Amino acid sequence: MSIVVPAPGAAVAYVDPARRARVRARARRDALRGMVSLLAFVVVISVVVSLTPGWPAVRETFFNGQEFIATFPGLLKAFWLNVRIFLIAEPLILVVGLLVALARTLKSPLFLPARVVATLYVDIFRGVPTILVIFLLGFGVPALRLQGMPKDAVFWGTAALVLSYGAYVAEVFRAGIDSVHPSQRMAARSLGLSLLQTNRYVVLPQAVRNVVPPLLNDFISLQKDTALVAVLGPIEVLRRAQIDASSTFNYTPYVGAALIFIALTIPMTRFADWTQSRSRSRRRAGGVS
Repeated sequence: MSIVVPAPGAAVAYVDPARRARVRARARRDALRGMVSLLAFVVVISVVVSLTPGWPAVRETFFNGQEFIATFPGLLKAFWLNVRIFLIAEPLILVVGLLVALARTLKSPLFLPARVVATLYVDIFRGVPTILVIFLLGFGVPALRLQGMPKDAVFWGTAALVLSYGAYVAEVFRAGIDSVHPSQRMAARSLGLSLLQTNRYVVLPQAVRNVVPPLLNDFISLQKDTALVAVLGPIEVLRRAQIDASSTFNYTPYVGAALIFIALTIPMTRFADWTQSRSRSRRRAGGVS
């Protein structure tokens, strides 16, 4: 175990043990009160909903236990396609977003075509709804019958997600790059670093660290939007739920699909909240992690 010895002459903050104990006790009381309040709220809402005239029909249609047990394994199996789409699209989105953001930050007149193309890409794919991009690529490109062009619906659905989310992520990266103070670039250039080295070793590490929380939020949305690929026909979790519901006229499979998405997105959301809290604490501490 390492012991940190304060430097000679350094001020050592003294924390009263009694005051610390009172703060901890108050935090425990506040947490207990919050849990009791939340539990009471849930009980009241549950009682009110269960007393409504239509609750028996809703329970049978949306929360049928037998239907849930019968269809949930198939939903889990179909959800693996959503996971694969997400795992393929996420790194591609990061690469596309970073390249577009760097292209938009180039100042030299020689790179004007790159800036124009990057700007048009961001404007178009941020303005068009994702589901329309999926329709256009998934149905339009195979209809061209180009030699050697893939026809797989999953391929084009994933490509549409990459193009759509790449535009949003590009703006997140650009905001992170712009958040780095210009003095950092000037200091790096004064030390003899080239433009490429300045971006690689000075600007991008700080920019990426600043935009991790919003990137995580984008990827939470991406995980849910993988269900949009179902419009092209692949049997992922939403399509599986639709098939099961249409065969029994019971909507419990949709609830099962929602629970699967919730089970995956809640940990990702809490992790995003933790990174945001850590980032705020680091900024308040003057950049000391």
